[in-house]
Amino acid sequence: MQRLVQLTLDLFDAPTTAPAPRPPPVSLVPAVPAVPIAQELAPVQFQHPRATRQAQLPGAVVGYEFKRAKRRTIGFVVGPDGLVVSAPRWVPLAEVDAAVREKGGWIVKKLGQARERQQRMATARIEWKDGAELPYLGGTLRLALEPAQRGGAAVLQAEAGLLQLALPHSASPDQIRDAVQAWLMRQARSLFIERLQHYAPQVGVQWTRLRLSSAGTRWGSASADGSIRLNWRLIHFRLPVIDYVVVHELSHLRVMDHSPRFWDTVATVVPDYAQLRGQLKDELIPQWQ
Repeated sequence: MQRLVQLTLDLFDAPTTAPAPRPPPVSLVPAVPAVPIAQELAPVQFQHPRATRQAQLPGAVVGYEFKRAKRRTIGFVVGPDGLVVSAPRWVPLAEVDAAVREKGGWIVKKLGQARERQQRMATARIEWKDGAELPYLGGTLRLALEPAQRGGAAVLQAEAGLLQLALPHSASPDQIRDAVQAWLMRQARSLFIERLQHYAPQVGVQWTRLRLSSAGTRWGSASADGSIRLNWRLIHFRLPVIDYVVVHELSHLRVMDHSPRFWDTVATVVPDYAQLRGQLKDELIPQWQ
C-alpha cells in the first residue's frame, strides 16, 4: 500500500525536495581523516513536552508527540511546543518513522524557525509598569498610572496613544496587567461584533454567538451552529489582519474545511488574504505573563 503523507501548512510553508548530492571528486592525495561529526558539532535537541517518540534527523534529535487520529494520511504540525505527528490507526509505526525521516530536513528547518521565533517573542514581554508600551490595532499604546483618575479601570485617549489606568503608582505588575487585559478584551469584543456584522452579509452567512479565546496557537474557530470563537489578542494587529480572521471564520460557516472552495470564498471578500495571513505568523505580539 502506498504511503500517503500530508503536511499541515497552517503555520508554515511546504517543504521542498533537496537535489540529489553529487558524488565527491576522485583524488590521488591521501585523505586526511575526518573528525567525527559528533566531535565537530553536537546535534541540536528539540523535545516536545509531551514527546512519546524520538527521531534522529539531519543535525538534530527530535522528540515528538505522536497521536493516532481519524485521518487518511500522516500529518505533521510544528508549533510552539515542537513537532506533533498524527497518523491513521492502520499505519504501522515503522511507516510513521520512515515518513518522519523522509521529511527530516523540512522538520528540522521548521523547528529551528519556531525556536527562533520563541526566542524573539521572549524579548517582547511587557514590563508592566507606568510608561510601558504595547501594540494596539497596529499602533502603540503607552500606559500611564493616574491615581486620581475616577470612573473606571481604564480610560483611553486615542489621540495621544495613551491608556490611562486608575491605579496608584504602587500598583503591582499583576494589577496593571489585569486592568489592561480587561480593557483590551472589552475593546476586542466590541470590535469583533462590529466586524462580524459587517462581513457576514458579504460572505452570505449568519453567525449566532461570539466567544473570546485565549488560545496560544489558534486565532479563531467556527462551529456548524453558527458560533464563532476569536482570540482577543487579535486586538494587537492592524484592522485588515483582524478582518481577514473574521472573514476566515465566517467562511467556515459555508465550507467547513480548507478546500479550494473555502479559499475561494475567503478571496471573494479579502483578495489579499495570503499576505494578511502571513502577518499573523511574522508579527510579534506581547507575552502576557
